[in-house]
Amino acid sequence: MIASRLIVFAAVTLVAAELRAQGQPIPPAQAAPAAQPAQPQQAPRIPRAAASTRASVAVLVDSRYDPDEGGWFGALNLAGPAKIAIDYGQPHLRGRNVIGMPGVVPWDSVWRTGANMATQLNTEVDITLGNTFIPRGTYTLFSLPTRTGWKLVVSREVNQWGTNYDPSKDFARIDLRQRTLAEPIESLTFWLIPVIEAPTSKTFPHGVLKFAWGTTELSTDWRVGR
Repeated sequence: MIASRLIVFAAVTLVAAELRAQGQPIPPAQAAPAAQPAQPQQAPRIPRAAASTRASVAVLVDSRYDPDEGGWFGALNLAGPAKIAIDYGQPHLRGRNVIGMPGVVPWDSVWRTGANMATQLNTEVDITLGNTFIPRGTYTLFSLPTRTGWKLVVSREVNQWGTNYDPSKDFARIDLRQRTLAEPIESLTFWLIPVIEAPTSKTFPHGVLKFAWGTTELSTDWRVGR
């Protein structure tokens, strides 16, 4: 072992002497690489719940309507196959007084009537909301809150973010009935409530479309057909 070290030392000394004789600089001895600092260990990611939820409501009709055939077909005496549905982002009060609150439900501005993506109405049959006939299809629902009354805004534009409202795409604006509740509703909620008719009734399906948040409840009538 000692002999090996002497041989290495002699070889290094010889190389240095030759470089010095040739007038070339002697390269400095290379330092040992510095130790890399230890990377901090990342804590595992903790998932978070979104501030709002998503909800939907539907009323089911026991037949389908075929406009090409001009009539109703497939009476099943059970839920479906045709439906009228509302799908919406569901914000929560969290201790706030939201109606009239800037940035949430401001007065005199069209409100998405929900959270995140726009509130969607999908009807597989022609319906009437209030006194407005709405052909079957998909629409976006907004509302216009004012201190003197509310309107339901039905838009032809669909699949947009809830704050992307284009008034040129309005299909209709429908007056809403308003009621103050004794107890607040924590989460924005829509209802499509059918009136149950006697088996012998010749009246088409109909009922009430209603939504409420906080102590404010809004409603209008719906019915299948005109």
